[in-house]
Amino acid sequence: MPITRRALCSLLPGAFVLKAWAQQGTASALPSATFPYDELPVKKNANGSETRAVFKGKLKTGEPVEVHATVLPPGGMPHAAHHHVHSEMWLIREGETELTINGRAQRLGPGSIGFVESGDEHGIKNVGTTPARYFVVAIGPGADGGR
Repeated sequence: MPITRRALCSLLPGAFVLKAWAQQGTASALPSATFPYDELPVKKNANGSETRAVFKGKLKTGEPVEVHATVLPPGGMPHAAHHHVHSEMWLIREGETELTINGRAQRLGPGSIGFVESGDEHGIKNVGTTPARYFVVAIGPGADGGR
């Protein structure tokens, strides 16, 4: 059964709506880029740690994401254990850390990765004698600063 011009024309508005819906998460998506560590601005925190914001925004597929680098002095913690809606992972570059998830502590050294899913209580501490350096990747609601 051939489609009439009238039927085809009646479908066009729906096609535009579908196209707009499909592009919804891509209009302000983070572009591909590189982030040389030495060029990231350093923020010195009151607790003796340093952070370098890498990026924050939404992926082309719509997920909010935030990445930062942290340097913790020996014995340092960025903050008390907490929980939130987004998930987080830690990529340990240097030093010895202890990641506590729901009350269970695990020691992580260079090359180790820790992951905490949405809602789990977590905290990280430098348990070594040298600065601990790691990246944090947060993905999910609120990770990009939005709620």
